[in-house]
Amino acid sequence: MVNEEGQQVLLQGVGLGNWMLPEGYMWKFGEHGDRPRKIEKLVEDYLGAEKSAAFWKTYRKNYVKEADIKRIADLGFNSVRPALNARLFLTEGENPVFVEEGFQLLDSLIDWCKKYHLYVIIDMHGAPGGQTGQNIDDSPNNEPELFMHSKNEDLLVKLWVKLADKYKNEPIVAAYDLLNEPLPERTGAADKYKAQLVPLYNKLIKAIRSVDKKHMFTIEGFNWANNWSLFTKPLDDNMFFQFHYYCWDKPDNLNDISYFLKKREELHTPVWVGETGEKNNTIYFATAQYFEANHIGWSFWPWKKMDTQNTPYSIKQPEGWRAVSKYSRDGKNLDKQGAEEVFKELLENIKLENCIYFPDVVNAMLRRAPLKLEAENYGHEGYGKSYLVKDTSLRSANYRKMEPVQIQVDENGSGQYLILKEGEWTAYQVKSTEQREYQFVLRAKADQASARLFLNVNGKREPVTLTKTGWQELDLKPQQLKTGENSIKIEVEKGEIAVDWINVY
Repeated sequence: MVNEEGQQVLLQGVGLGNWMLPEGYMWKFGEHGDRPRKIEKLVEDYLGAEKSAAFWKTYRKNYVKEADIKRIADLGFNSVRPALNARLFLTEGENPVFVEEGFQLLDSLIDWCKKYHLYVIIDMHGAPGGQTGQNIDDSPNNEPELFMHSKNEDLLVKLWVKLADKYKNEPIVAAYDLLNEPLPERTGAADKYKAQLVPLYNKLIKAIRSVDKKHMFTIEGFNWANNWSLFTKPLDDNMFFQFHYYCWDKPDNLNDISYFLKKREELHTPVWVGETGEKNNTIYFATAQYFEANHIGWSFWPWKKMDTQNTPYSIKQPEGWRAVSKYSRDGKNLDKQGAEEVFKELLENIKLENCIYFPDVVNAMLRRAPLKLEAENYGHEGYGKSYLVKDTSLRSANYRKMEPVQIQVDENGSGQYLILKEGEWTAYQVKSTEQREYQFVLRAKADQASARLFLNVNGKREPVTLTKTGWQELDLKPQQLKTGENSIKIEVEKGEIAVDWINVY
């Protein structure tokens, strides 16, 4: 991807989920609060119609503010992907009309992003009628009614033309994400309606191009964005295809992306990861590195959610929230006593200044110190560049199963480590925002006393001797990292050594 000056742009950003389209899992909610319309009903059950309407106005005002956008930019991201719910921009019913609030929110976001130099990818997360028939798009009847009723398709075209006409001359808008994760396979929706998907994309593109000749489109496949079998050519000369990438296996597994790389070559069109995240720092480092080694940008999902440790920011759970969460699961025993205070506290807690920041999550995504560098997250440049092992005919049983570096699952079944023999090595790239000295701690174990390795940091080799068997955490000599990219290599000189991680702080 390039900008208007022809300069390459690698989009690395965050998804603004749960803002204009609330998602039940981010609220710790169950079946009766799993999508926006159900969450709205739940809030109304507690607060009544008038107060719940006021609640939502304040919620959307507080959830993403200028402070969020400034912070996203300060942390080193260059883009945001706001998830839109069509209902916030266009009413449902017999005679739909545009809703001003949605456009005002998007206008404010774009103004802030211009100020702090962040690109915006506008994501149609919940289309009229729903494109998945699932909770994620606010489907009213658990059916992908976008594809079942022509009026919904017409409304989607109308909404996109309105958005495109509004932002046609706005360079901070990077792309229009026409439809998020349409038509899952497991429900049968893909089989029934996938033949309509490319014609719908073509219809949207033609309509948008009537008012906007400049902006890129990003196009997702069916089955949660990831089945591209319908795409035999680009749908426009200024577009990129998009897939979503989540690694939910336990123990961790780094899912292969060769399918998308092959399709990129066939289609001769850039690709991008519109969503990745929802796991742990090991995977965050690994996936960002994997994508970037293949010249693919990404957007981390989401920027913040409630009571978590695996997003950049966590929203504190209001006092009394457990009762609200329980009601969302069973729909019984509604107790309104104290409810106003609970929801009032939520409106304060969602403000960025009241959230909990997790620097380790951000540093893992951006692959920069301080961080815990997991040994299995060596580079992706291949044999002789990112690793050297004696037997290249082997394949790892775990994590990176297409490569010969041997990765083992630890005793608890949660983490992993790699095994290197004499003469073998693995190499890593770590960034630093400044030139300074860092402390290094190595967790490793040897098959014999007096096993020996070298820690090589930017070409400077330091010997490390393991004087006993069993896992050890070894305090190593402090090492100087330079601003920008730094190379770290673990080289085994004697014996066989299992390496778990290096803590760089």
